[in-house]
Amino acid sequence: MPNTVGILSPGDMGHTVGNVLRQNGLRVITCLQGRSQRTRQLAEKAGIEDVPAYPQLVTEADLILSIMVPAQAMSAAAAVADALQQVDTSLTYADCNAIAPQTVRKLGGIITAAGGNFVDASIIGPPPRNPGATRFYASGPNLDTFSELNDYGLDVRPLGDEIGLASAIKMCYASLTKGLTALCTELLTAAQVLGVSDALTAEFQLSQSALFQRMENGLPGMPPKARRWIGEMEEISATFAHVGLTPNILTGAADMYRFVGSTHLADLPPEARDEFPTLAELIQILAKNLKSE
Repeated sequence: MPNTVGILSPGDMGHTVGNVLRQNGLRVITCLQGRSQRTRQLAEKAGIEDVPAYPQLVTEADLILSIMVPAQAMSAAAAVADALQQVDTSLTYADCNAIAPQTVRKLGGIITAAGGNFVDASIIGPPPRNPGATRFYASGPNLDTFSELNDYGLDVRPLGDEIGLASAIKMCYASLTKGLTALCTELLTAAQVLGVSDALTAEFQLSQSALFQRMENGLPGMPPKARRWIGEMEEISATFAHVGLTPNILTGAADMYRFVGSTHLADLPPEARDEFPTLAELIQILAKNLKSE
């Protein structure tokens, strides 16, 4: 049974997960070396303790959850592995990031070579502010410690003892949700530039009302996440290429998030909901940016 859980890093998702675990009776710690002021504020808000260095983190934590952008996942695992080699401790490390199965297998090898137990995990759903909204899929040969988080406010769903299964379900699921968001953003921007935005909106409301409602609800809050989603789309592309499918659909989605990430809207923090544009405003801004490139 875990008594202390480490979170790397307590950003939007990570600090919310940490807060749930803390409210359900666990001690939650982190190491904020090199982290932004915003991340420090989120950690403090969630009651997550900051320890000064990684050797202390791996000594005090029974379980570490890695929750960060895909590009940082490998370096975080390497830092933890380095710390594990400096101390005598037992630790379970769960990588909860949106990375390809072949990537997570390499990452897991770094942790196990340093003497740690490794869990392949993935998160589907928003930060777990509301019960039932978020699932934590897990796979690997040593799931006991991670699965016990079911008793501390999380919904953990084991998939089997093979490293890569949890990452695979995340890659396939996010290819639909975030891939569709990218496609909707692209087609609406094109319609605006082509002068058929009003007519297309009317047609969507007539024949695709549920999908258009999804666009209205979801797209305005997407820009603050766009830069983080570039790497996720690239990991999905690599996943599909690895099994012999085309990577091009999702590399295109990455290009769309790269474009959105170049606008001032991407500078908004995710919690600045009052400043988000409407769908129509978002598309007008993107169309204007497109013309100015």
